[in-house]
Amino acid sequence: MTRTRYLALGAFAALLAAGPTGQAQTETGRGTGLPLPRFVSIDSSEVNVRFGPGEDYPINWVYKQTGIPLEITQEFDHWRKVKDYEGAEGWVHASLLSNRRTVMVLGQVQALRRTPSDNALVVLRAEPGVMGELLDCREDWCRVEIDGNRGWLRRDEFWGTLPGEIVN
Repeated sequence: MTRTRYLALGAFAALLAAGPTGQAQTETGRGTGLPLPRFVSIDSSEVNVRFGPGEDYPINWVYKQTGIPLEITQEFDHWRKVKDYEGAEGWVHASLLSNRRTVMVLGQVQALRRTPSDNALVVLRAEPGVMGELLDCREDWCRVEIDGNRGWLRRDEFWGTLPGEIVN
């Protein structure tokens, strides 16, 4: 993943990082009515992440890769507060996000398995940072597609789902 960070503007940036006053996290988004939190992915090759929900807020960093999974934690008009796999948070315009569900392999090289079992045949081995498409999830296992190969990963082996989330 490529994320370019910009230097903060001291106390001014810290003040802006709080976002709009009175904006509390709810169970559904104010603008969309969709559940919060929820996962989406980056739909552009360059996405500015800002300190607040608007173009008047300074850019904190820039994502330079499509498909990165992000967790939406808040909504404000056409802006979404997102969190990445490292826990970094900021505001992104909704038009730069996709509802396509993706995952990012974490930790160490992970085995993509033919069936949801630790003893199942390994389809491929994916290095940390490799991304794939999320197909479905049941309990502790999720089926994903990486580079044209479909198989199962344990939830703790990747970033891109909520705990216990069922995906069909």
